[in-house]
Amino acid sequence: MQEGAEEREACRRNAPHRSPMIKDYFLLAFGNLKHRGLRSWLTILGVFIGIAAVVSLISLGQGLESAITGQFSTLSADRLTIQNSGTGFGPPGSTSVKKLNEHDLNVIKRVSGISEAIPRIIRIVSFQYNGVRTFEYASNIPDNQENAEYMYDSLNFEVAEGKLLAANDRGNVLLGSDFAETQRYGKDLQIGSKVLVQGREFRVQGFLEKTGTFQMNAVVFMTEKDLKEVLDIGDEIDIIIVQVDDTDKVEKAAEDIERVLRRDRGLKEGEEDFSVQTPLQALESVNLILNIINIIIVGIAAISLLVGGIGIANSMFTSVLERKKEIGVMKAVGAKNSDILWIFLIESGLIGLVGGIVGALLGLAFAFSVSAIANNAFNGNILDVSISYPLLLAALAFAFFIGIISGLIPALQASKLRPVEALRG
Repeated sequence: MQEGAEEREACRRNAPHRSPMIKDYFLLAFGNLKHRGLRSWLTILGVFIGIAAVVSLISLGQGLESAITGQFSTLSADRLTIQNSGTGFGPPGSTSVKKLNEHDLNVIKRVSGISEAIPRIIRIVSFQYNGVRTFEYASNIPDNQENAEYMYDSLNFEVAEGKLLAANDRGNVLLGSDFAETQRYGKDLQIGSKVLVQGREFRVQGFLEKTGTFQMNAVVFMTEKDLKEVLDIGDEIDIIIVQVDDTDKVEKAAEDIERVLRRDRGLKEGEEDFSVQTPLQALESVNLILNIINIIIVGIAAISLLVGGIGIANSMFTSVLERKKEIGVMKAVGAKNSDILWIFLIESGLIGLVGGIVGALLGLAFAFSVSAIANNAFNGNILDVSISYPLLLAALAFAFFIGIISGLIPALQASKLRPVEALRG
């Protein structure tokens, strides 16, 4: 009696009407998923992990790309950057075979269409305060006041406390915002504090406002003559910033600079031991790296989705075996093979879709949380994550597609069961 009641309940729950509609298939599939309870959620788990990874990491990647693009947008389109070709990791110039020098600077200044060429030095120095020594990046303030002001303007530097270094403010240093906030020296750095750079004493003249460029927040700035003296680097130059007269002729200016430097150094085209880069080229390089990262992220997430798809297929095979009698009853009351096929396909697709919805929500929550933490840590809107509706729709559609594909073979197996064999269980 109890077995008969169970079969009648299965028939009532699963048997389609004479002319079933798509809505009926979805209702039946949803009812079966709800009936399976915990097993359905464990199957969904494999899908939403992959979708959450895709949505969160791609959203963060898009936010990072926007932040970097915003940083490059502050660079003027009429400026070029010339630097040494390095042989390894390190500050510009520290790993190059042949370094830029004052002679190269004068050669560049003679190129037509160039209004100004400013030398920059970026090195690692020993920094000591209150008996605690660290190693920090140091950079020069040009020894020409006009060039110094140009550098401040181009980098959008503003002083938070104290005052900016002038070209002749020897014996003083200007520190990035991180130095005003750090506790690693056991004592707060203040205006007038005495610090040792490469063992030589300097006075703190000012602190810069926090910027969106992380490196600049942790740099020690000093006059060009002081930096060259403490490092004993002679006429070496790490980077030369070039101002071009006409924005429309930036590419031509870059080609002219490459040509005159090759000729002056006796190099053939393709053998350059230096690089001339425009802001557009720098942005393209960064975007290429970000695109590669996104591809890797999608590949990793695809592995998770593959595992989720195998989980769906396994769950559906088990479901077919457990529900043979139900399938037999449905066929006995008039269900066609196509009806059974649709019910199981939609059921597996719903597993993928629900996994996609949960994963998308968790992915967005994770992305916004990371964005909030980063913005709070750096005291600025540096990582702005926004909801990408095309990304969400694509993720949900892909999750549904994965579910259907994973359930295809079990659904075909269920649809081909003969009523007599199915009723035997």
